[in-house]
Amino acid sequence: MSAQELRNKTPDQLRDQLVALKKEAFNLRFQQATSQLENTARMRTVRREVARLNTVLNEKAREAAK
Repeated sequence: MSAQELRNKTPDQLRDQLVALKKEAFNLRFQQATSQLENTARMRTVRREVARLNTVLNEKAREAAK
């Protein structure tokens, strides 16, 4: 999901999506530790999506503080 699409969502929706991605990242780390992970590129994608979400949330918080 692009950053522009994320900017159109509410902070609550973004937080919900962030929680879901963090759970997925946890599960992916678990699968990697037990050698069950098939798509290793997904870890990188999830990590970048989490960073993108955090960036948009911080932008929204900065706007609200003004």
